[in-house]
Amino acid sequence: MIRLLLAIAVVVLSLTAPLRAQDGDPDPRLVRAADEVALAYVVTGDPRIDEGSEAGLRGLSGELIRRTTVRPGEPIGIDLDQDDLSLLTFLYWPVTDDQPAPSPQAYVRLNHFLRSGGMILFDTRDGDIAGLGGPDGQASLQALAAPLDILPLAPVPHDHVLTRSFYLLQDFPGRWQGNQIWAEAPRADATAVEGVPFRTLNDGVSPVIIGPNAWAEAWAVDRRGNPMFTVGSGFDGQRQREMAMRFGINLIMYVLTGNYKSDQVHVPALLDRLRGEEGIR
Repeated sequence: MIRLLLAIAVVVLSLTAPLRAQDGDPDPRLVRAADEVALAYVVTGDPRIDEGSEAGLRGLSGELIRRTTVRPGEPIGIDLDQDDLSLLTFLYWPVTDDQPAPSPQAYVRLNHFLRSGGMILFDTRDGDIAGLGGPDGQASLQALAAPLDILPLAPVPHDHVLTRSFYLLQDFPGRWQGNQIWAEAPRADATAVEGVPFRTLNDGVSPVIIGPNAWAEAWAVDRRGNPMFTVGSGFDGQRQREMAMRFGINLIMYVLTGNYKSDQVHVPALLDRLRGEEGIR
């Protein structure tokens, strides 16, 4: 009943309340985050989780600077009940069992954020237990995500642009691995251009990615750049941490460029087709 009332309140607010930033001047933290393409995370109120989220996005930001042309600033923590999301692009949301649900007005801002091209990475962080049996396989996640306008989800397929937006990947490990992750389901009529193994799945970026792999903990580094959490053991653990970082880089490049990489992959086949048509004429 509480979730139903919350969902009704979100709908009413979205119809009656104008979507605007907080009263007064924009928060300089958010202006800085927008200007520097800073990565953002949801503040849960659990100091251990919040410190891990900040350290994880700090580590990922550092590797983006080192390996790509993206130059994100310091990560920023977001209070969903207070902060305007319109200046953000990416939001890491660690899911905890005792996390309070955002207010109805916060859900209005979240839905506007998703409709405007933003992405939320929901991380249930329980991949070491049983992982997810589906996109709403954890009760806490289901409760938090229920008021969001999310289209049907499906397991990320092998030919999704997320597998090749920067690195070529077959898996998306974090501190845990071997678990399925979920994104917006592709259209039923999605097909590949002849000669290209990748389908055109979605015109834009999936607004939601869901998984249980504790990514922030795999990315997390302290102020000296040292890893903060164990990931596997020995060489296999080092490899897993590296692949987790590659997933993070792919994710941010996917958020920033959309299906650019997918379109780029299709260019040679399209040119060959055009040349063939010209030859027939």
